[in-house]
Amino acid sequence: MTDEQESTPPSIRDSFAAAARRSGLGKVAPGENPSGSALLAAMGGVRGLVESILPGLGFLVVYTITQQLLPSVLFPLGLAVIFVVVRVVARQPWTSAVAGVVGIALSAGLALLTGRAEDNFVFGFLINAAFLLALLISLAARWPLIGVIASLITGEGSTWRQDRAKVKVAVIATVLWCGLFGVRLAVELPLYFAGNTQALATLKLILGVPLYAVLLWVTWLLVRTAYARPEPE
Repeated sequence: MTDEQESTPPSIRDSFAAAARRSGLGKVAPGENPSGSALLAAMGGVRGLVESILPGLGFLVVYTITQQLLPSVLFPLGLAVIFVVVRVVARQPWTSAVAGVVGIALSAGLALLTGRAEDNFVFGFLINAAFLLALLISLAARWPLIGVIASLITGEGSTWRQDRAKVKVAVIATVLWCGLFGVRLAVELPLYFAGNTQALATLKLILGVPLYAVLLWVTWLLVRTAYARPEPE
């Protein structure tokens, strides 16, 4: 490789491909058989699971005991800060933990600003709505997002769109992910408007990591059916 090639910055496509490989879907290459260890890795390992679940669980427990907004939002924020410090001290990647701190801080700030505990979940609604909208747009444009991600992981470009099996699997998987974000909003928003904070916090935990893990596994299996078969001559 020449010096000129080495100094060439990565293209936008290369950046997206790298992001796709780092995502949960990228933990198992299309066509490969998923495993429990791959699923755990997609969840961020044991530490990732703890960092994902504990702040929300902490909010639920503290709010159930105290019925007070301030300690309920500060406790998860304190946990998130501790997670960052532990990662920094252990010299491990900490950007995802910092992103968690920012998200929790924004949610806590909004709840404290309005004085309503249920507003702690507003940013979560916005994130779910944004993902749902992106998935629906990809379906409407006939570029189902799961197919795009799989093509970035494999580096096959747009040739997958000439394969009916791959397109069909991509559409089904993308619709399932639409269902995930749609179900979250359909279940949680009525609880938010009803001001039922404890039920909202509980359902958010149930519809969070567990449902994500199940759908990720199903997606891996679906994609594998299309990519594991022999390519047509």
